[in-house]
This record gives sequence, C-alpha cells and structure tokens, in this order.
Amino acid sequence: MHRPMFWISAVLPVLVALTMLAGQSRQTAPRPRVHNVILIGWDGAQREHVRECLKRGELPNLAKLASEGRLVAIDILRTTDTKAGWTQILTGYEPEKTGVFSNGRYQPIPKGYTLFERLEQHFGADNIATVAVIGKKGNVDADPPAKVLAAPIEQRARAGRAQAQQRLRQGTIITENGVRYLVEPGKPFYNARQGMDVFINGLIRDDAVGTKALEMLERYRDKRFFFFIHFAEVDHQGHQYGENSKEYNDALISGDRWLGRIVQKLKELGLYDNTLIYVTADHGFDEGMKTHADAPYVFLATNDKGIVRRGTRADIAPTILERFGIDLKRIQPPLDGHPLTKPYNPPIW
Repeated sequence: MHRPMFWISAVLPVLVALTMLAGQSRQTAPRPRVHNVILIGWDGAQREHVRECLKRGELPNLAKLASEGRLVAIDILRTTDTKAGWTQILTGYEPEKTGVFSNGRYQPIPKGYTLFERLEQHFGADNIATVAVIGKKGNVDADPPAKVLAAPIEQRARAGRAQAQQRLRQGTIITENGVRYLVEPGKPFYNARQGMDVFINGLIRDDAVGTKALEMLERYRDKRFFFFIHFAEVDHQGHQYGENSKEYNDALISGDRWLGRIVQKLKELGLYDNTLIYVTADHGFDEGMKTHADAPYVFLATNDKGIVRRGTRADIAPTILERFGIDLKRIQPPLDGHPLTKPYNPPIW
C-alpha cells in the first residue's frame, strides 16, 4: 500500500477539523494554565497505521484526546531509530549537540540538556517531580560508562554477532597490563537520571509500564510533575511479526487502552483539567516489514488546543518547555526545534 507523505485526519467525525496539511496554520489559541505534562511514547507507531486504526474506530482514546486538542503529523529528518528518536524528542536538539546519532553511535546526553533537567532547574528540584517509566531496555537507558574484557566481545563479533560488532564500533579498545578492554560510553540518559525523581526502564510489557505509571501518578498527585511514559509493545511486535500484522495492530490498541486508563486516573485525581498530554512516536515502521530503516512518518496527538502546525521530533521538547512557561530564548545552547504553538517556516538554503 502506498503511504502518503502526510495524511489528513478526517478519520472520525470528532477529527474532521484536524488538519495535517503542510504550511496550514491557525490563530494561536490562548495559552492554557499548565501545571503538569505527560509525554506518552508509542515506540515504533507508524503514522499511516495509526490513521487506519482511527478510521476503524480502534483507538477511541487517542481520538478523544485529539478531539480536545490537535492531531498533527511529525516528520523525522534524521535516523529513524530509538536512541536517536527519544533523545531528540526529550531534548529538542539535533545529534550534533547531543552526540546521540543512532542506536550504534551515542554518548551520554550532555548534562542539563533534557526536559527533566531543564524543568528541575526552572522550578527547583523540590517543586516538580520528573518521572520516566520506560518499556525498553537497551536503547532508552541510563547506564554509566563501563570497561569490560574485550576478548569475549571480539570473539562474538568475529562469529557475526551484530550486537557485539556494534559494541566494538561504539567503544574504544585499550590495553592495561597486557589485557585488552573495551571502554563503552554511558547510555544517553546517564546524566539526566542523576537528578530525576524516578527513572525505571526495561519493563517490557505495556501492562507493567501502565501499572507503574498509575502508581507514580498516585504518588505525585500533590506535586507539579512531568512524566515520560514509554510503551514498547508496538515496536516489539513490529520487529517480530511485521508492521501489517495483527500483533502490531493489537499493540497499538493496547497503547490506546492504557492512554484511556491514564486519562481516567488523572480525572479521578482531579488533575486532568490542568494536565497536558502528548502522544508521539520515535519512529515509524517500513511498510509491511519488520524494520524501520527508513520510517520517518509519525504523529503527535494532544489535548493542547494551542498546537497550530505539523513539525519534527525536535519541535516537541520546545513545545513542552514553552507550555511550562520557560523562556526559550534563554536556553543555551539554543534549541534546534521550534514550538508547535507558533508558525514556523524553516529557511531554505
């Protein structure tokens, strides 16, 4: 099936007015009074497949969220993988500033660059809870730098093991007292984790991620918060069964079900009216395949009525920072992304 460069979300009556046409803008809505933000990740959610699910009525909670705000296209201009994707989304920077280019070429994000750290600096660590509840282990990590014996990894690499080959490419071989070691860099969120209230990853299943997220909402109900809730089953099922599989489709439905439970929890706690929710993806999937080598089409669904345009992954962080009242002009180094609440025409050169 041909996948268009963008799609118009006339898939449900509640979404008829939501446009994803490039260059279309509207008058900016008044800025809401934002106390909390939840960023929800559907790892590997392909835009066109999401559109098809919406059209069939399989994602009612995503449709409801978008009907209260916006549903726009997000286009990826760089590597379509997990490390690069979530780093860009959670910092607003291109890889030249973060050092995270791909799953195989990365370093710890420089200290202070992530949403978690900027919000703690702005409000004070005691005045905001920063929480990450993450399904994946391996690409959304905060592990410290490590020094390991090189010989076993080199042996696996010679045997054709792709992971070992990747580790050798990413690390540095040193020799100490005649013994060869592989020095590996820390994972992207190593620095960010140090000051966060909660960083939990490797939960794998959506049910484990969602249950822990609800627990954390209960814990921090009386405090301003920023949550990153990462669901991994869409990506896992895509790699195992392919993008057009029933399993991939069911994983999207699982993500939607948990979105509904999170919204319901916020309402029960009396927090929904002053909480903005953004649902997005780090990359899509190659059409009908088990890979995402060239999968640049994702989306952003939100109850934020002030979103006026489509954008890129790097535009999500500045949108969230602005909604928290942070002056983007004061951020150093300057963000590469631009808030989706304002029209933006990138320079042509």
